[in-house]
Amino acid sequence: PVQDVRTEHKIQLNQNGDDTNQTIKLYKRRWFIVLLFSSYSLCNSFQWIQYGIINNIFMKFYGVESFTIDWMSMIYMLTYIPFIFPVTWLLDKKGLRIIALVATAMNCAGTWIKVTSVRPDLFAVTMLGQFCCSLAQVFILGMPSKIASVWFGSEEVSTACSIGVFGNQLGIAIGFLVPPILVPNGDDMDQLTYDISVMFYITAGVATLLFLLVVMVFQERPELPPTQAQATARCIPPEQYSYTASILRLLRNKPFLLLILTYGLNVGCFYAVGTLLNRMIIEHYPGEELNAGRIGLTIVIAGMVGSLICGIWLDRTKTYKQTTLTVYLMSFVGMLVYAFTLSLGHLWVVFLTAGALGFFMTGYLPLGFEFGVELTYPECEGTSSGLLNCSAQVFGIMFTICQGKIIDNYGTLAGNIFLCVFLFIGSVLTGKIPFSNNNDDDGGQK
Repeated sequence: PVQDVRTEHKIQLNQNGDDTNQTIKLYKRRWFIVLLFSSYSLCNSFQWIQYGIINNIFMKFYGVESFTIDWMSMIYMLTYIPFIFPVTWLLDKKGLRIIALVATAMNCAGTWIKVTSVRPDLFAVTMLGQFCCSLAQVFILGMPSKIASVWFGSEEVSTACSIGVFGNQLGIAIGFLVPPILVPNGDDMDQLTYDISVMFYITAGVATLLFLLVVMVFQERPELPPTQAQATARCIPPEQYSYTASILRLLRNKPFLLLILTYGLNVGCFYAVGTLLNRMIIEHYPGEELNAGRIGLTIVIAGMVGSLICGIWLDRTKTYKQTTLTVYLMSFVGMLVYAFTLSLGHLWVVFLTAGALGFFMTGYLPLGFEFGVELTYPECEGTSSGLLNCSAQVFGIMFTICQGKIIDNYGTLAGNIFLCVFLFIGSVLTGKIPFSNNNDDDGGQK
């Protein structure tokens, strides 16, 4: 509808030598689309950490080891690796709506499977439910940059991408905060059963509502493109695009290969810290499950602020490499300070250092996406972000297992220094990524 149009102007496209008029429009509904995506991403990412942040309680309830509960988080990482390539192909071939429907359907199914698993002898069922949710995540993580480019103007793409990532981060934040409140530690198994059931039913209700909303209102793309780059993309016949050829071109792109490595190192460290946070805090502050969750919340909330600030900064300055390198270096410094202050015995110090760490480490997530899109233009955004996320999952599993074993044998300081080493390596490699801002003359829409 005409009243739904915020801005409108004409551009000239030269396709096969012919001049054609193409109308460019920005629709108000683009904000609803990205917020709906952000909401179902939130619901899914909440479940990534809902077991790990009360690791000791689920160990007691299901009668399993700590490392087994760690796998409830790591299953998200493991599932992503083999499925990301077929899912990215689907995103390119079928578009945003199909991917959104599958993601919310899988997430909804997983939550209801978990509702049926609240018995000490049904750990396998709860693992199945978590696997369904982890499969849904594969259909979610690569979408922020795609939604931003399909729906938003050239001056908004970084901000829109940050909003998309924002939902994922907020879900993790709620996952740190809410489970320790809903499921307090105790020895009464009946009470534990009731508390876990309440948590699972709430999650299932929210997941169901979001699935219905996506079915009813999630739109594939706007009627008219938001930018010249999108208008050009619509003129390319589907048969001219080869997903395999796109992957091969990306894997021959040396700057992007460096980014794949550095992104994986940074985000892998974040996954390890999030998964093992309960164990690290409880070791130095016994009985502080609730504060472990609050510290996790602090990490992610600070990161969400960092993400939004970085997104707005990129939209205005286009300083992709400089901003990414600065945030990476500060992630290393933040991890170093966190490592050496964790055991001081003052929780308020841990809150401060964890917040500083989160601001930069979690704030790096959308930066990596946007830098990747710039380095790989005109390749599909979903393909580049999929490869970045795949690297993050591989390193996330490696770092979580290794840091967990180091903590068990040598303590939390050694485990955190282990991560610091790799963040330092990542900072050095980020500085070596060749990149020129001359690509931004077209307004930054890649």
